[in-house]
This record gives sequence, C-alpha cells and structure tokens, in this order.
Amino acid sequence: MAKIVILGAGIAGHVAAAHLRRKLSKEHEVLVVSPNRNYQWVPSNIWVGIGRMKSKSVIFPLEPLYKKKGIGFKQAKVVSFHPEGDETEDKGFVNVEYVFGEKLGVQEKVNYDFLINATGPKLAFDMTEGMLPGTNKAFSVCTYDHAEHAWAGLKQLIDKVKATGEKVKVLIGTGHPKATCQGAAFEYILNVEKELVNHGVRDKVEVTWISNENELGDFGMDGMLLDYGGQMMKSSEMVEMVFADRGIKWILGAGVSKIEDGLVHYENLQGEYKTETYDFAMLIPAFSGHGFKAYDKAGQDITPKLFKGFMVVDADYTPKPYEEWSVKDWPETYQNPSYANIFAPGIAFAPPHSISKPRKSPNGTDIFPSPPRTGMPSGITAKLVADNIIDTIKTGKMSLHHKGSMGNMGAACIASAGFGMTQGSGISITTYPIVPDYKKYTDTQGRDIKKTFGDMGLAGHWLKLTLHYAFIYKAKMKPFWWLIPE
Repeated sequence: MAKIVILGAGIAGHVAAAHLRRKLSKEHEVLVVSPNRNYQWVPSNIWVGIGRMKSKSVIFPLEPLYKKKGIGFKQAKVVSFHPEGDETEDKGFVNVEYVFGEKLGVQEKVNYDFLINATGPKLAFDMTEGMLPGTNKAFSVCTYDHAEHAWAGLKQLIDKVKATGEKVKVLIGTGHPKATCQGAAFEYILNVEKELVNHGVRDKVEVTWISNENELGDFGMDGMLLDYGGQMMKSSEMVEMVFADRGIKWILGAGVSKIEDGLVHYENLQGEYKTETYDFAMLIPAFSGHGFKAYDKAGQDITPKLFKGFMVVDADYTPKPYEEWSVKDWPETYQNPSYANIFAPGIAFAPPHSISKPRKSPNGTDIFPSPPRTGMPSGITAKLVADNIIDTIKTGKMSLHHKGSMGNMGAACIASAGFGMTQGSGISITTYPIVPDYKKYTDTQGRDIKKTFGDMGLAGHWLKLTLHYAFIYKAKMKPFWWLIPE
C-alpha cells in the first residue's frame, strides 16, 4: 500500500488528489493537508470583486467532498519537511499544525511514500509597506474574501460619486517591483471600468493601470506576437488598443514600494521616485515561498536541497546571462532532484529564471514581472505529476514518462471585460509555448503564430462564464469530470 500526501488544495493540489483517487485502488491512501477548508475557483474572484457574483458561487467545502470520494483531509499547515524521517521515524514525513477544530494548535507527523507540494505562493503583502488588503483604500482579489472586501470598497466609491458628483481616481495593477499575475489585474481593471459605465459614473472616474511591465501586454511572459483577425499584432498593441478604447491611462515600469492612504510610492525604470494618488486601488502583491525549513534524519538543516524560495525541481538553476536562457532550463517532471518521491507542480516549484527580460533602474532596483504559473499550467503539471506517481506505484519502479515543460506547453487566458449575457465581453489570448522558444520560432518572437492568437467580443464572455461552471463541476468531481481538460 502506498500513501500519497498532497500539501495544498488549490488548483494543483485538488487536481492531483482527484486524479490519484480516481486511478488508484482504495488500498492506496490519498491524503490532502491544507489550512483552507474551502476550494475556490480563483479566476472567478474577479466577478466577486465587482459584485456580480457572491463568494458562495466560487467556493465549496472540501471535507464533505473528500470524505465522499475516499480522500483523507487534514485542515492544517505545514511546519517543516523531514524527507529522511528522524531518529524515531524511518519514513519521510512533514510536521503539520492543525489550524481548526478540537486539535487547533496541535502538531503531528504525517508520513508519506510520495509527497506532492502544491502549497502555491505566499501572498507577500508584507513585502510592500502599507499593502495589507482593506487598508489605505487598497484592496486585493487574490482570495474570495479579499474580493468581497474589494467590492465593498468599490461600491462605497461608486455611491460617493453618485451622491456628490465628485471626481475620483481608481488605480489597478501590481503592488511590488517583481509581482506577477498581471492577467488578473488586467481583467479586474476592465471589469471595474465596465461597472463604472453600468452605474453611470464613468465620466467622473479616472482609471489608471500601474504595472512593473516594460510594455503593456507583457503578462510576465515577455509579451507575444499573435494572430488577431488574420493579422500579426503585438500583445502590447492589442492591450493599448483595449485601454485607449476605454479611456484607461497607464503607468509602466513602476516598482511600487510603499502605500499610504490614497497614495502610492513607486520607482520607475528611469530611476525616478514618484507618487500617484487614488481613491480606490487594487494591487496584486508579490508572490513568495512560504519559508519552509527542511531537516535530514540527524536533524541537520537541509533546506537548500528542497527550497530555493519555492521548491527545487528538475530545472537548470545555473546562473546565466539573459542571452543564454533557454526553454531547456525549465522543468519537465517537477521532481525534486535530491528526493525522488517529492514533487512540486503549479506555483510551488522554483522557476529557473524569469520569462520577461530582467530590468533594473539606475538605482539597482529590479523592476520586471516574475514568471506566471497559475491556472492552466497548474492543472497540467499537477495531472502529469499524479500520473507519474500512479505509474510508479503500479509498476513498482520509478516512472517519469509523463512530461510537460512550460517551454512546450500552451496556455489559454480569457479576460472578461464586463458581465452579462448581452452586455459582457471577453478578451481571449492563447499562447504557445508559455516560455518563448526563440530558436524554434525565430521569426515570431519565440511563439508558434498558429497557436498564439487573440480575439475580443461577447462570445469570449460566454466562454469565460461557461468555463466557470465547467470547472466548478470538474472540481466537485461530478460524473465524468475527468473528460473536462485541465
């Protein structure tokens, strides 16, 4: 009998648990350890953040579902990793601490035969002074409760404008010089702009995008050349067209360092220190590792074997000049090189380098997006990790047959730009590969132009809404859920 422990119940952890349980016989144990009691479909937090969905539409409790499906569950957080066991335990284990219920605060060892670290990122609001969500009139949509607070703040602003006719400013984008997830901020600003139109106050609100991107449409992927309506277009041109059409201003190359009440401090790529006022802001924080520690059998610290901020996997972490970076640097199996039974799909793995070109201000400050690994890549990498563990258990020998590098993996993103069956809109962007391969696709900026395209329209919103219900269905493991792709 094998015991597979999964840390985290986000997209990667939940996908891995679902596939493992479906494909393995009941003699094998599948156990999820997560501090969160609810699953959340993160992409739809955007609609919670504009009041068009309630949080109950994007979440559901994990424990009843796992109990029904034969998946173990502990509502606990990881304290430390012990891949070799210790003086009393021969098996590898993680030390966890319960965060809810009768065992609140109690620590225990959870041993495993295979470990999937799907803990995702720490939302590092503390890396930007004054950025705690809901303070200083600045908000987040990274979780469903953050999104609810954002809508409360936005509604308050809208009501104020309606009552007084006063002109106000909205600021949306990234809140740290190396923040990622520009796509979520992009989608949110489009939805906020549309809501301002719907409430009849758009003419009273200045809407501004602030980002660490060097160009619009970078999205942490160094931008892209795409097919738009049969013509070649840069993603920067597409986003500029979208913003200009909606009267959205933009500030680029901005590394936000401090937030005060209605005031953002930032440094730009020219080395200038500037400020921007606002009456409502939504800023994406930096993502960081959780600061986990790891120990060998003798209790010696071996953290560098497992972590480099995020978890070390089968990537090439050799320091190189930007010009020498390659798609070959990126991991394929998400297996830790020191411990073959430990894997880290999704956001939990340490990327070998950024995808966007690193840039520094004259003051030496790094200002560029970190690489995105959310959504579709999280699900794909989690499934391939699960399939490799399944094959290994069934054959009795380590199998790494299933592979998937972000250098040969595509991703589709649909950003809603308003909500409603007749009034909504969507901007669809599909890119292949995620990490540009400049050697293979020399004439199209590292991407296959046949698989990299953009489109806009009402159909995109319908598709986004359809995917919301499809992926909630899939996450609830309803009949034939596995037929819905990652």
